[in-house]
Formats: sequence, structure tokens, C-alpha cells
Amino acid sequence: MEKGLRIREESENVNNEKEYETIQELTARLRQEQTLPDAAFRALLQMESEQALECLYGNARQVQEAHYGKKVYARGLIEFTNYCRNNCYYCGIRCENRKAERYRLSENAIYSCAAEGYALGFRTFVLQGGEDIFFTKEKLGSIILHLKKLYPDCAVTLSFGEWDEQTYKYWFDCGADRYLLRHETADETHYQKLHPPEMSFADRRKCLRKLKEIGYQVGAGFMIGSPGQTLDTIVADLRFLQQLRPHMIGIGPFIPQQDTPFAAESGGTLEMTRKLLAILRLMFPKVLLPSTTALGSIHPKGRELGILSGANVVMPNLSPAEVRRKYQIYDHKLYSGCESAQSKRLLASQMASIGYELCMERGDSLM
Repeated sequence: MEKGLRIREESENVNNEKEYETIQELTARLRQEQTLPDAAFRALLQMESEQALECLYGNARQVQEAHYGKKVYARGLIEFTNYCRNNCYYCGIRCENRKAERYRLSENAIYSCAAEGYALGFRTFVLQGGEDIFFTKEKLGSIILHLKKLYPDCAVTLSFGEWDEQTYKYWFDCGADRYLLRHETADETHYQKLHPPEMSFADRRKCLRKLKEIGYQVGAGFMIGSPGQTLDTIVADLRFLQQLRPHMIGIGPFIPQQDTPFAAESGGTLEMTRKLLAILRLMFPKVLLPSTTALGSIHPKGRELGILSGANVVMPNLSPAEVRRKYQIYDHKLYSGCESAQSKRLLASQMASIGYELCMERGDSLM
């Protein structure tokens, strides 16, 4: 019995050593060439040995620190509306969710959030919301103009979905600096599984291209573990990002929301998210790469572990306390404690505990 156990342990050790040697080679190649064949990407995504994973994460940290040092950039998130005209199957603020408690922040409330954030040291504001037609081109443009007038040393980032080219150009001319629009998936069949028929795979990609042409610093990205996702769809995501070359890449684990068609689906994992953060850092050494709220929502140390995988951005919440819980795009979302911008000191201490510095400056992309 003991002899059989020893043989199995020795066999596992040999397998782990072989995987480590393979991952070492693939990681070194990815770091040098910033790409790999599809089969090699799949091998990285399937690795399990702790030694191999630490090799990947360690290389990602070295590359991140070579370009950005020990800085982790903090963005002040303002979730200004949870109304949305879309009906994405994974999202808790989808238009058909009658249980969602809807809200819109007034212009003055948005300015109050920004004033609080500026006083705390934030130099980037992220205006995030569902695709709410109440905020017309002109209305949101007026808000952007006012923020840029009040805080000319700050960046304004929009995360507000799909609009036409003229609208994007108008907001850019008003002073918006960056635009976050996750592509969600680069596989059309998978996209159709996640969205209703009226939403277009082609339109999403077109929006991202137009945003780059206009001059925004552009962010794309996808969910890890979304229903129907496979290793092949993830590799397709990596290939799409190589074509687009965004300034920012936002990835995070899929987390089910109880009032959506995907309520009973399994969520994405910390492990796969960390692998992909590290892979993306090696593919795009100068990209801005958030350690997302979703990652912190599935693990008490998720945000720190994301930073230790090559990420270099966090987005604490500047939204009024009374509405944070209403922006429930997924269940169990952090909206208080360290996720609150007022707890900046705690967040800074968490970053310091893993050897990093919370940085409040604009932190523009080096891409």
C-alpha cells in the first residue's frame, strides 16, 4: 500500500516537473515574442502545477514592473445610471429585469462624487452606466465638459456601451479621454449565446475600431467562464486583442446574477482569471490591466492576487453609498468597505502589503 502510494507520488512529481519545464519554455517564448501558436496558448491555460503557475505570474510581474514600476493606478468609479436599453442575458441591470431597483444620478450628484474623489487624490474618473437613453449625447457631453473645466488635470473615462460614431466623436470633443467597451467574446456563436438577437457581434467590433480611430484610449475585454466559453473561444479573444491592440484590457470572472437567464450557471474562477491576466501582460507589456471588482468579489484577496498576476489598475467606487448596492450587474458585488473610495487608506495598505504603491495620478497607457 505504502509502496503504491510512493509510486503515485513520484509519478505526480515527474509530471509536475515536466509541466514546469514546458511552461518555462512557453512563458519565455511568450515574453520574448508576445505571441504563441494556438496550441501553446491552450497549454498555458490548462496548466495546473503550482510551480508552473508561479513561473507565469513571476514573469508577468517582471514585465509589468519594467514599464510601470510598483505603481497600481487607482480610478474613481462613478456608476451614474443602472437603466439600460439592452437585455444581455448575463447582466443584472438588463432591461427586462423587473426586480432591479433603478436609479439615475443627477448632474449635481455626479459632480459631488467627482469633488469627493478629487479631494481624495483621484485623477481619473470613470463614468459607467447601462445604455440609458435619458443621458443623451448633449446631456452627457455637458457633464464631460463641466468635469474637464473643474478638473483639467484629470482624465475622464466613459464606460457607456454602444453608440454611433458621431456620438463618440462629440463626447471626445467634449473632453472624454478614454472609453471602455468590452468586446465580451470574439466568437460570434458565443456572442449570440450571451446576447439577444437584436444585439450585433459586428456592431460591437465596429464600435471599438471607431473609438480608436477617433483618438480615445480604448479598453476592450471579456468575461472569464461565461456560459459557452471554451479554450478555443478564449484563444479567439487573444487573437482579436492582438488585432485591436487596445490601451486597456478589462477581464474578470463571470459571476451569475439571480435575476438573469444564467442564474444557475457556474461562475468563472480565480485561477483562470489569474492565468489570463499574466498571459495578457506578457502579450501586451505596456497595457493598462485592471484587477477588477469581480475578482475581489469571488475571493477575499482576489484584487491583490490580480496585481500579483501582472495587473496594475484598481477602480474603487465613488458612487453615493445609497446606490452602490443597486448597480448589481452580478451577485455579491463589492460596494462597501475597501471597494468604497473613502477607504483609500485601507486599499493603499493592501497594495503595500504585497509590495506595491497605490498611485492616484492619471496613469495614461504607454501603448
